[in-house]
Amino acid sequence: MEGIEIFTIVQIAIFCIGYLAIIFEFSIKVNKTAVALALAVLCWLAFFLTGRHDFFENPATLASNIAHLNKDLSDVSQILFFLLGAMTLVEIIDAHKGFNTVIRLLHTQSKRKMLVIISIVTFILSAVLDNLTTTILMISILRKLVPYKKDRILLLCMVVIAANAGGAWTPIGDVTTTMLWINGQVTTLKVMSELFLPSVCAMGVPLLIYSFMMKGKFSAPAVDLSKEQIEPGAKIVFTVGISALIFVPIFKWLTGMPPFMGMLIALAVLWLVTDVLHHKYEQREHLRVPHILTKIDVASILFFLGILLSVHSLQAAGLLDHVAKWMDYHLRSQALIATLIGLFSAVIDNVPLVAATMGMYDLTTYPTDSALWIMIAYAAGTGGSILIIGSSSGVAMMGLEKVDFFTYMKKAALPALAGYLVGMGVYLIL
Repeated sequence: MEGIEIFTIVQIAIFCIGYLAIIFEFSIKVNKTAVALALAVLCWLAFFLTGRHDFFENPATLASNIAHLNKDLSDVSQILFFLLGAMTLVEIIDAHKGFNTVIRLLHTQSKRKMLVIISIVTFILSAVLDNLTTTILMISILRKLVPYKKDRILLLCMVVIAANAGGAWTPIGDVTTTMLWINGQVTTLKVMSELFLPSVCAMGVPLLIYSFMMKGKFSAPAVDLSKEQIEPGAKIVFTVGISALIFVPIFKWLTGMPPFMGMLIALAVLWLVTDVLHHKYEQREHLRVPHILTKIDVASILFFLGILLSVHSLQAAGLLDHVAKWMDYHLRSQALIATLIGLFSAVIDNVPLVAATMGMYDLTTYPTDSALWIMIAYAAGTGGSILIIGSSSGVAMMGLEKVDFFTYMKKAALPALAGYLVGMGVYLIL
């Protein structure tokens, strides 16, 4: 067997083993970020070795491989800078307790009314922020509103479904839609106009099902919301922060610059605002950005780095092109391909899945805003709700609330699947 065949097989084997380790992270007790980083380096090493017996004696080939790596690193870095800026910006608002207004809005004793309100608020917040941040925020809110975990289960499931549905139809609401947006597969107005109704259906169908299951009233909330104080400058920080997030896609439209530049200027503006508000007060050091940066989930950012670079290595080796040709030949229907990608995202993390899809189909064959990219944005964003391991929102709920795989599957799998299929049907009809 020739060298190119050996190392290509090695590259595929490394990726599959690493991927399984990420999927079964909780079983093998190894953090997925560590696996993803190792996976990235080993996959690229296999790519560098492919077809080369003179590893140190062929500078032209080495230069070509390094050029591949540099280009892919540039693409991945744009997504990472965008995520870092967004996570920091939201953390600044949360540190000021700027979301307490949302908590007061959700305060009701009626189970059905809270279900409806929390679903709508989660859907809206996820569209403006992102689904992971929104899920974490809503979990912390629900802990204050509903003290008993058994009363929270259906609400938590609905939060995951609504967060993923709300994030799918805006370029900043879900990391997979963000990836497609940053890389030019979709544009802001097109994805928002065509995916709003399907996303509403993806949330609305499970909401309708759960509304028949939730009756009566909750006990008193765990915290007296009327007595909880916000931090100094919270209203200003909340207003500026949310406005800055909304401005990011507008900035891209006005300037033509990459979205991460808009996110960085948004962060810079809010950083300046907090410095002006707090620089005179030593006791407010916890409200300043250098302290808030220590709370950022760096592990998540490094995970994205590792998994995206790993997928890009497969693209550089031409493996994803072969998969795309196989799917086109055997499936033929774009709608079927996109629907299956959504179902796969219930089992496989949607970030590498979309990254792989972006590598499989080029913009020459499927130009910006083609139906395939719009359907993939919807499918990857909402299909992950079917199982708890299928989205970062579900994994966050699993970790924070200790909800196991089978509890979520029993409570949420069928409602989420029904919403997903109805939403896809609505898109195809429209």
